[in-house]
Amino acid sequence: MNLRAGRPPPDWDLLASWVAVVESGSVSQAAQLLGISQAAVSQRVKLMESTLCAVLLDRSTRPAQPTAAGLRLFEHAKDLLARADQLIESVRSVSRAKRMIVRMGCVDSFAATVGPLLIKALSSTSHQIRLWSGIAPSLDQQFDNRQLDLAVTTSVKAPLGILRSELLAERYYVVIPAAFDISESGSLGALARHLQFIRYSGRSLIGHQIDEYLQRTGCDLERSYEFDATDPLLSLVASGMGFGLTTPLCVWQSRHFAPQVRLIPLSAFTHHGRPYPELRRKFFLCCRRGELGTLATDVRDLIRIAFQMQLGDEICERLGLEREAIQVSTEAD
Repeated sequence: MNLRAGRPPPDWDLLASWVAVVESGSVSQAAQLLGISQAAVSQRVKLMESTLCAVLLDRSTRPAQPTAAGLRLFEHAKDLLARADQLIESVRSVSRAKRMIVRMGCVDSFAATVGPLLIKALSSTSHQIRLWSGIAPSLDQQFDNRQLDLAVTTSVKAPLGILRSELLAERYYVVIPAAFDISESGSLGALARHLQFIRYSGRSLIGHQIDEYLQRTGCDLERSYEFDATDPLLSLVASGMGFGLTTPLCVWQSRHFAPQVRLIPLSAFTHHGRPYPELRRKFFLCCRRGELGTLATDVRDLIRIAFQMQLGDEICERLGLEREAIQVSTEAD
């Protein structure tokens, strides 16, 4: 349908009235829905017909029925009105985001690695960033309770209405005392006969993931020491008391112990004559749909670029790991 030269398209009120007429089935019902008189609705329909140079209602029937042109207008009008609502909410959310304090939670190893960079990069914006750290289950609960606006977590769950962007993935390694000789330790079970196995506690997501992996691979390792954090775990490994399973970011968080420990790939150990399978953990950025404007996308891109350009290489080089130990996601949302 072409508009007459010089005539503007119908305004939102006219389009909303037409959608109400078609959805309700009559002009009178539309008037009740809109809270205006039946005559006002009829006048809006006629004004729209005049603007579009098209008959929208077949008035020879009772009640009047939309014509083919009327149905086509209904389809487009409904889509336009929905997008208009999205536009308004998007603009409002940006405005709200520019005025608000943004509470961001990260798992401990991530906060220690990327936290300072994030705060510095976002300090020039109008946002006030408050960075909290903790173990993944606590962060997930805080996010669910709206105590956090953004969360970097290793949890794989994605509740309805939550946008989740993958940031990166890192491999798990066996961490042993630097001077320990693993030549006689074919399996993790054999290694445990020389060194005690030091675990992350099951309260943490990393501990739960490692426990599942050991159960899946048939490794029944005795429980001796358990910790929520990496620092005490690495302190015992560095002192020669045991070994553990951990990741590059965890070791980087407690890198004062790095000269006293060594990271060995899981594939260097065998079980029933076969190398242990790879284990990875992934990091995700979570936010609520329709909130914070572009801030979540900006944070996601900043983190990915930081690991691609500098952090990933620096961590792997300093810890003596292959670059593939940390892989940055290129996944589009």
